[in-house]
Amino acid sequence: MLTEKEIQTARDCIRYAMEAGADGARATLNKSVMDGCAMFNGSLDKVTHSADRSIYMYLFADGRYGTFSTNRLEPKELESFIRKALAMVRMLGEDTCRQLPQPERTAKDAVTGRELGLYDCAYEDMDINRRLENARELAIYGKETCCGDGWKLISEDCEYSDTMDDSFTVDSQGFEGRHTETAFTCFSEMTIESDSGEKYSGHWWESSSRHDRLEISACGRMALERAVRQMNPKKRKSGRYRMVVESTVATRLVSPLFSALNASAIQQKMSFLADTAGKDVFSEGLTIKDMARTAGKPGSRLFDTEGVATRDCDIIRNGKVMQYFVNTYMANKTGFEPTVEDISRPCLMPFVKGKDWTSEEKELSLNAILRLCGNGILVTGFNGGNCNPATGDFSFGIEGFAFSRGRIVHPVREMLITGNMVTLWKSLIAAGNDARECTRWQVPSLAFEDVSFSA
Repeated sequence: MLTEKEIQTARDCIRYAMEAGADGARATLNKSVMDGCAMFNGSLDKVTHSADRSIYMYLFADGRYGTFSTNRLEPKELESFIRKALAMVRMLGEDTCRQLPQPERTAKDAVTGRELGLYDCAYEDMDINRRLENARELAIYGKETCCGDGWKLISEDCEYSDTMDDSFTVDSQGFEGRHTETAFTCFSEMTIESDSGEKYSGHWWESSSRHDRLEISACGRMALERAVRQMNPKKRKSGRYRMVVESTVATRLVSPLFSALNASAIQQKMSFLADTAGKDVFSEGLTIKDMARTAGKPGSRLFDTEGVATRDCDIIRNGKVMQYFVNTYMANKTGFEPTVEDISRPCLMPFVKGKDWTSEEKELSLNAILRLCGNGILVTGFNGGNCNPATGDFSFGIEGFAFSRGRIVHPVREMLITGNMVTLWKSLIAAGNDARECTRWQVPSLAFEDVSFSA
């Protein structure tokens, strides 16, 4: 954890900068520790430990701006470092749009760093023996059946790790904010070989800010199951199909929306959602909220890197774009109303076209969506591809399964989906309520109508 001495050092950096002639300054002090134990085929493979402590300085002087970082925190060295950094800032081109945010926009409630309940005191009791015990619990190689009907397990890679991140931000206008969190993670990857010699792999992971909520034992079995399910893929003809996207990979289709809603992309004419604020753009069933202040949930935070206070709000409501992500610089540059720099914890709301699914108590699992769609292709992985940020045109390689009458019939591989992001999201049929709780982005399984697949 950051010590009071280290926190005072960050405050001193602001003082050094102002005494050296800066017009404004912000300092962010980060400390992180990561420990892990990795297993290969049931035996300990490696033990890792990494620790990092660094301070980032954001300096404003004479209408100019620069960012600098160092991991040397001795007062005399920092004072010299900041003086030299300011001299470099004054050599840069003038850009008066670079400013600290207005003080009234900054967070006032991030005092201890633990307000959101993302720090687990159990982290303090973790040692090498407990980490090794967790890693051994994760491994299934040699402990369970490692072969089945037409296949055998040939390799298992798995790892348990835990991290602690603590950050403190202070600026010359009086803002101070702290964010502290822990994360406990397990990952497993299995490779199997069929009787005919083909190899297939599958992976799974679990994560939680609390150790007692980490589901370790099921992780390896899930990875093995996902590998076995890929056996014996069949070719599928090119055509237009209903597409269901598993919640584990659905963020791939959501992230281009957030990139396009960033004011920086709009200002640089690299956004397919420019001039859409307040307009109906997508399916009326698409609602995405930023639940930035949900206690105990990954991705929650009280302030962004500028210190601007976050808030729970709608980003897209019933298909209408409600806001852009606008930091202080872009607000001054474009004239947009400032908001926050980017999304914190996006939550895509449940939806079924033509039905009322407002209650979170109703089941909208992947299986329920497959039954709803009847026939089509279930996407469980993306293999390369890209989305043009200026036009929204995309092309992604996919793998997954063909399904008929709501039931999976066989795996498919080496297919390509193409289209346009706006058109795709206008064709949204359903969004589930099965987003994985361990993820920062709460994106559930999704279903779309009439998507172009190429074999």
